Amino acid sequence: MNCYLCHKPKATLDCGLCTEHICKNCARFLPEETFSFLKTRPAHLCHTTFCEPCYHNSVEPEFTGYEETLAKAKNVLVFSKTQGKETRLIKRIELPVEVKKCDDYDETILRLAFYAAQSGHNAIIDVDVTSEKIRVGGYQSSEWTGKGVPAQVTDAKLIKDRSTWSDPN
Repeated sequence: MNCYLCHKPKATLDCGLCTEHICKNCARFLPEETFSFLKTRPAHLCHTTFCEPCYHNSVEPEFTGYEETLAKAKNVLVFSKTQGKETRLIKRIELPVEVKKCDDYDETILRLAFYAAQSGHNAIIDVDVTSEKIRVGGYQSSEWTGKGVPAQVTDAKLIKDRSTWSDPN
């Protein structure tokens, strides 16, 4: 078998999309955890080995969109369930999103924010994050779950810090 791209012998790998034989030098590898925040990974992204043309035509555009959404998620406003006074004017139209089995608190918040950014929202409100201790033999770890409502927040709806308001009395 010869490599599809460089025509060298010993093409031991196959492209996940076009199933052409490729060598290790011409292959592009995609780690399993690359699209870990997506709820369901598209079928064409489930493979780990790609030839150069397939990677540039199908994987790279998806990866850049994923990275842009992740960058938006880092700028999403997060309001916990206890901040009812700050969020009382914000409409709760969307259904709550829930994430389960996260490693830590920050990952849970980031996953909730990712789902909010993916649906075009700039905030997630009524966030409730809980942890559950898992004990396996002598080893203990925590498993985090979170729930929140994606929302669109504008400056007019967001109540500012009251310490900066001037008292009319």
